[in-house]
Amino acid sequence: MNSKYEIILYWSKDDESYIAEVPELTGCMADGKTYTEALENIQIVIKEWIETAQSLGRNIPEAKGKLMYA
Repeated sequence: MNSKYEIILYWSKDDESYIAEVPELTGCMADGKTYTEALENIQIVIKEWIETAQSLGRNIPEAKGKLMYA
């Protein structure tokens, strides 16, 4: 999956891992021991976030069209 949602990826010293956040999808976050692992994990979480929202009949924000790696 290659989403069009903005992804913010950064190192967390406190967690000692990379954190990936999707601002457009409230609460959509993942982590990983490496940059690549965090990016792979957030793609899975985005898919699960959307599937869960659909099953609950919730609104799914339209992607702004950015794909950003920080």
